[in-house]
Amino acid sequence: MTVLSSDRNTPRLDGDKRHGFVAGGSLIYAGAIVLRAADGYLHEGHTATGMVGVGRAEERIDNRIGADGEEGLTYRRGIYKFANSAAADEITHADIGSLAYAVDDQTVAKTDGTGTRSPAGIIDGVDADGVWVRFDEALTKAS
Repeated sequence: MTVLSSDRNTPRLDGDKRHGFVAGGSLIYAGAIVLRAADGYLHEGHTATGMVGVGRAEERIDNRIGADGEEGLTYRRGIYKFANSAAADEITHADIGSLAYAVDDQTVAKTDGTGTRSPAGIIDGVDADGVWVRFDEALTKAS
């Protein structure tokens, strides 16, 4: 490619909506935690390793009988409230700024469950109703 010799209308993405391809065998409900596996396919939040949280599902996608990438999903980055885990894995105000780990498609925990859970995002706040989680794939990977 050569250097520019005139103005260029460079494409950009606006907002926090993203689109990705869903892993075969996945059922992702609207509002669920969405994880990306190392192969790039999206999964519903669940206890597993080798994934990272990317956002909240904007729609329901059923790819339980489809192959990897047969269905696409719109998801949104941002800060969303999910259920808090319990006992030793309960997230508190002292954990704000730390990683939250995916337990299932609507629950996050304080720990990686002795190496069994993937990071969902960064803990942004905690209240009586749950945990506010910041979904930013690059930030979560860097943490």
